[in-house]
Amino acid sequence: MERLQKVIAASGLTSRRKAEELIVAGKVKVNGEVITELGYKVNDNSEIEVDGLKLNKEDKVYYLLNKPRGVVTTTHDDKGRKTVIDFIDDNRRIYPIGRLDYDTTGVLLLTNDGEFANYMMHPKNEIDKVYIAKINGFLLPSDIMALKKGVVIDGVKTDKAKVKVRKIDKQNKTSIVEIIIHEGRNHQVKNMFKTLGYEVLKLKREKIAFLDLKGLNSGEYRPLNPKEIKQLYALTQQKNTR
Repeated sequence: MERLQKVIAASGLTSRRKAEELIVAGKVKVNGEVITELGYKVNDNSEIEVDGLKLNKEDKVYYLLNKPRGVVTTTHDDKGRKTVIDFIDDNRRIYPIGRLDYDTTGVLLLTNDGEFANYMMHPKNEIDKVYIAKINGFLLPSDIMALKKGVVIDGVKTDKAKVKVRKIDKQNKTSIVEIIIHEGRNHQVKNMFKTLGYEVLKLKREKIAFLDLKGLNSGEYRPLNPKEIKQLYALTQQKNTR
């Protein structure tokens, strides 16, 4: 038996918080009966209807994609551009966990497990994301320290980051920089460098937690194995119990 809002969130239909709001508003039915109690528990056989939509029970799936450049991180694009979903051969309702920009490449996770997605995206769980950025110019020591301590974007300071210059190209006046963050704000890495006067020319997400792109060419994907899924859940739970 599991709490109703947890089951709704796990289906990927909406977040747990939104599910709770829908329950309180009387928009959720279980076996034909309107439920407004947040502590209400359901089992695998319960028929759940959310705002007129029947919840379909599907096996949970988890994929790791090496996202190519020029692909949008969404389930559907009104402009007809290729989406990350187009690369996954699965008819279930899967969606990306977080977002990578149109011109950003690298590690992207996709799933139909809403609870897992929320755990992975929430900043409090501090899931490391490793990015490799090609920038114009050379990072000053003071700018490296600023990135490490956090910079202010739209009035909010970023959390501490780990920063390392991997390579300097004096001829082309560019640098390759590794930066590790655990937040996921819109265009965050690009904006962190922009705040200090640098332009990100190329950006690749190399790792999420312990997951990397080993064995995957651009546009290729693979399912996560049970051990990896268990390890990721353990990481988020470890942060929650600190």
